[in-house]
Amino acid sequence: MGMPFTIQEDDNRRLESLKRPLKARTKVEVLRKALDTLEEKIRREQRMKHLKKVTRLVVKGSARINKEFRNNPLLDRDW
Repeated sequence: MGMPFTIQEDDNRRLESLKRPLKARTKVEVLRKALDTLEEKIRREQRMKHLKKVTRLVVKGSARINKEFRNNPLLDRDW
């Protein structure tokens, strides 16, 4: 069996009230679902942070390349 976990009365009431909406049979299931949700939220935030960082890097390079194309006299010709 796992380690004992002491729960305050207020927290116990909160856990009990979440059992039905979460379709959990036990308070431990409620806690596991809460931890899963929290972990997913953290992973999502980390992905977003990474995407923002990568986007900043790509934008800098993209702006430089676009500037090079705009200044290219070969592209100004009417073919």
